[in-house]
Amino acid sequence: AEIHKGEVISIIGPSGTGKSTLLRCLNLLEYPTGGKIFIDDIDILNKATDVPKIRQKMGMVFQSFNLFNHLTILENLTIGPVKLLGKSKKDAEARGMELLKMVGLAEKADNFADELSGGQEQRVAIARCLSMDPEIILFDEPTSALDPTMVSEVLAVIRRLAREGMTLAIVTHEMDFARDVSKRVFYMDEGLIYEEGPPEQIFENPQKEKTKEFIN
Repeated sequence: AEIHKGEVISIIGPSGTGKSTLLRCLNLLEYPTGGKIFIDDIDILNKATDVPKIRQKMGMVFQSFNLFNHLTILENLTIGPVKLLGKSKKDAEARGMELLKMVGLAEKADNFADELSGGQEQRVAIARCLSMDPEIILFDEPTSALDPTMVSEVLAVIRRLAREGMTLAIVTHEMDFARDVSKRVFYMDEGLIYEEGPPEQIFENPQKEKTKEFIN
């Protein structure tokens, strides 16, 4: 499969079929036992590749928010840019505040993670991911740990990134969202990308039997 610059790909399918594993292979949190993965024409499985450098192009947002509980929300957003990208604290804080505004949480900059709701924590996790200026963001079921009332606020942030042309790969169980936001949908079954196509095809006229069963 290929994912092109600026594309939004939703990855759907039954539980246990390898959707999260596919994402985790893209940044080598899981190491594939075969095949090749190219990011910008660089084979990331090649022993000579500088994997941390490639990883910096690629942010990941998990089901559980993984914020640092001992740091304030703003410190969560500045630690990476300062330590890894060599930005000054002042620049990192200015960018951090800009991103918190974007996700609607500027007033929470001095709070700690345990003072936020799940939806707020997930929006901070997205802002933290953006603070590293990634070219690609991988979302692994970003709303599955959330109360239904909080899902829409997180999806609104992802929609905004999609509109701005960020390359996104999203594992999701939110079918209406997948149909609405994606350029293409990967339907996975039995560890394979079993069918792929534009949302109209996958949701309204799936070509393969298992896709039909799943959608119906």
